Amino acid sequence: MNYKYKTQKVCSQEISFNIDGNIITNISFAGGCNGNLKALSKVLDGWTVEEIEAKLKGNTCGVRGTSCADQLCIAVRRAYDEQNQA
Repeated sequence: MNYKYKTQKVCSQEISFNIDGNIITNISFAGGCNGNLKALSKVLDGWTVEEIEAKLKGNTCGVRGTSCADQLCIAVRRAYDEQNQA
């Protein structure tokens, strides 16, 4: 299933990815720090929701209470929960 998430309080505007069970692939960020987010997307490809959360949940950017990586954690958890409600 392809999932899109509108980010909040970060430079990127949207995160899209595929989710199959709890495996996340094809992560893409619209906006934000292009090089860093491309690298993050490559490194995390094939990781589980739980692995992504364990490494990145709560990561902040400057004085913001969140970051693009933290927003990804929120997005993958929402997608996983929505997928399992159906």
